[in-house]
Amino acid sequence: MIPRSEYEETVRAALREDAPSGDPFGSSFPADGSGAFIACADGVLCGGPVAEEVFRQVDPSVTVSFVPEGVRVAPGDRVGEASGPVDALLRGERVALNFLQRLSGVATATALYAERVAGYGTRLLDTRKTTPLLRALEKYAVRVGGGTNHRFSLSDGVLIKENGIRAAGGIPEALAAARRSAHHLLRVEVEVETLQEAEIAVRAGADAVLLDNMTPAMVREAVSRFGGEVFLEASGGIHLGNIEEYARTGVAGIAVGAITHSAPALDISFELAR
Repeated sequence: MIPRSEYEETVRAALREDAPSGDPFGSSFPADGSGAFIACADGVLCGGPVAEEVFRQVDPSVTVSFVPEGVRVAPGDRVGEASGPVDALLRGERVALNFLQRLSGVATATALYAERVAGYGTRLLDTRKTTPLLRALEKYAVRVGGGTNHRFSLSDGVLIKENGIRAAGGIPEALAAARRSAHHLLRVEVEVETLQEAEIAVRAGADAVLLDNMTPAMVREAVSRFGGEVFLEASGGIHLGNIEEYARTGVAGIAVGAITHSAPALDISFELAR
């Protein structure tokens, strides 16, 4: 689960964005009512606690419940229920659905990729290619879908990419600069595009190497040569059609930005009882 402190302020900001001056129509219905959240597509449900927080902030008297996080859903499945003042249900439904659909979409996309690498011992990793201010929630959805989180922020570890290498004047120079500036507990990873660069990074003392846009054959060679010395991950140009081929190389991790930046929302509706 994800602690409420990770999304409480995000929910508050979303509600303020959606109805900065209240709901002039919904406030006309003070009576109590109930409704159901219905899945309209196959997928993995994620975001129930966040949707519950939406209604808690709108009106604490609203009662909300959802099926467990990570449950597989199909069209027509009743995935949650809400009851309370109708004006509160109308006020919170869109924001709750926005979170549910987005997070379920990320969890669903992650699950599709995770299924392809299951059994190979390869970690499916996310990236920092997330929606601004929704990183904690989207990375939570990755975990729900069966993926593993990469570093959360720039503060959590050093990943020296192409521009960093250029700025430093080379891979050894970039690693030396990282060792000088980072504390001793931070791992330092280097992104490389060739096997020659991978060898330079390993010999210069990298803790991990990101094999960027390499073919499966190149990744397999890198695993054979350096897999026993450093953590290797593959990234770039990897999609559902070829991720299993990369997993077969024995690489320790595969990072896929698409599970967050390109995940389609899962279609979920909220229907008031008549």
